[in-house]
Amino acid sequence: MEAVSYIILIGSSLLIASVLTSYLALRVGAPLLLIFLGIGLLAGEDGIGGISFNDPQAAFLIGSMALAVILFESGFDTKLASYKAAAGPALSLATLGVTVTTGVVGLGAHSLLGLGWVEALLVGAACSSTDAAAVFFLLRVGGITLRDRVRSTLEIESGSNDPVAIMLTILLVEAAGHGFASPVAIVSELVLAFALGGVMGLAGGWLLVAFINKARFEAGLNPVVTLTFALFVFAATNMLGGSGYLAVYVAGLYAGNVKLRGALELRRFHAGLTWLSQIVMFVMLGLFATPRAFVGMALPALGIAVLLVLVARPLAVWLCLLPFRFSVRETSFIAWVGLRGAVSLLLALVPVLGGLEHGQLIFNTAFIVVVVSLLVQGWTIGAMARVLDLIVPPRRGPVERVELELPGNADQELVAYTVHGKSPAARGQRLPRWARPSLVIRAGAVVPLHKAKPLQTGDHVYLFTPQHRLPLIDRLYGGSRALDQNDREFYGDLALSPDATVEQIAEMYGLPLSLANARLPLRDLLRNEFGGAPELGDRVRMGGVELIVRDMDDDGITSVGLALEPARVTQPRRPLYRRLDAIGGLLRDWWRHRSFQRWKRREKQRGRRPDMQRLAAPPLPEESMENGRGD
Repeated sequence: MEAVSYIILIGSSLLIASVLTSYLALRVGAPLLLIFLGIGLLAGEDGIGGISFNDPQAAFLIGSMALAVILFESGFDTKLASYKAAAGPALSLATLGVTVTTGVVGLGAHSLLGLGWVEALLVGAACSSTDAAAVFFLLRVGGITLRDRVRSTLEIESGSNDPVAIMLTILLVEAAGHGFASPVAIVSELVLAFALGGVMGLAGGWLLVAFINKARFEAGLNPVVTLTFALFVFAATNMLGGSGYLAVYVAGLYAGNVKLRGALELRRFHAGLTWLSQIVMFVMLGLFATPRAFVGMALPALGIAVLLVLVARPLAVWLCLLPFRFSVRETSFIAWVGLRGAVSLLLALVPVLGGLEHGQLIFNTAFIVVVVSLLVQGWTIGAMARVLDLIVPPRRGPVERVELELPGNADQELVAYTVHGKSPAARGQRLPRWARPSLVIRAGAVVPLHKAKPLQTGDHVYLFTPQHRLPLIDRLYGGSRALDQNDREFYGDLALSPDATVEQIAEMYGLPLSLANARLPLRDLLRNEFGGAPELGDRVRMGGVELIVRDMDDDGITSVGLALEPARVTQPRRPLYRRLDAIGGLLRDWWRHRSFQRWKRREKQRGRRPDMQRLAAPPLPEESMENGRGD
């Protein structure tokens, strides 16, 4: 009995320490996941706690369950609309990107650690996957407001690249013990794992939703049902030979994008459970590590970490995003946010479990790589977003939504707003009957509705509304973007109707006109420019001004901004990466210029004077950026 109480006391003390230090970490800007890992190290056998934990089977079991919970929540909180804009680049990073990273890091491990090729590639496979816990935490909790396409690409990549890295790791461990299987067998195993994982995930998500909607359990039991379903789908898919990690992510993705009873309460529950899973997983892996074993291999491992951060990840991102319309700055930021975390450490446990000769060396190397990634990339993600001018003004909208189980099929939500100082509501505009609040809280006290008029800045208002009216109410209580200086720089000085034609705007503001686009509405011009998928903040140069996607809804562009003096966010920078079409254009212009210079020299040698009026030298390419996503 005393031993059980002692174990519970130690575990709860570590959790309390993690929660308390997280408050300090948030104030100094330190990555929380690194703090959790550090607490495990301090409590371990080489730290002040002296706790000995060297059971890789238990560590892998606990870590796998925690990761399944995290992946379910990440899918549950991802909207399918994100896939419309980012599925292609994200899945490219999750497949080709993982493979390229594995090869480059494996080459470095072979050279720096002296490992055989299979074990060196195991180091690369373990470090190839970005960590969903780290990425989701830093992007969603860190207060970094990015464009939807960049954020969605990073989040979808981190949630979907684990299965590829896991399959590569398992195949390499099997190859280390029994030799490589035939290419046909490897491809068949990968296809089976992904196909079965996807099918089981969809089936599990559908069963979960149907079970909760039809069974109508007590509200407190629904979270238990979702948790057990997630773990069941994860384990069952693994037993059948599929990817359990992919299945649990797909199950969460399905459940989070259909009508589900008590969905908001379930989101809160799984958000809290994800926090607990992250703390347990990182503290446990910190306990498992033995820092005294790092002495002889710290420098080579640091070299591998630098190779990953500065070479492998940027190269993989550049290759994968070449076909897609990402700007130089967006590509650079995605390359920097290649955070490694608990997934890499769990994968590094597989060689230890497989009994490989250098299994512990692989784990120690991955541990140092994760620490460097969290320390360098995790600590600078906000600064990098600001340096690259990728921070966008946050959208103003509801502070909180509360789903209510009303009788019948009433589609109503209780929405809470904090009234913005420059909103129509705060300026005394008469509110429609359907937008009037049901409750007003001012300075912490409830104010009767007849005494709350006019509403004041900072009032908390609560109202019932159908979901389709939320965008309209957002505008009434959230204010206008163009009234703030930072918003003006991003969204433009003036708001234009998307139905206005290019010809009308050119005539009104004295702008150059392209006859091919003259009769196009601004909505169609922007949609054509960005391949049918424009986003908030996308820009198109039109003479000395810029047209900007200012506002959107589910049907498309609802407002176009006009920047009279294009903001700093559109000024060109020296690119770190280029798109494929830009590279081709540069090479073509360079070859034409070189050919012309050669021809001119030949003409001079023959005593002829080149007709410079008839043949003008093509200019060397200059740094330019025609639109908000271009180079």
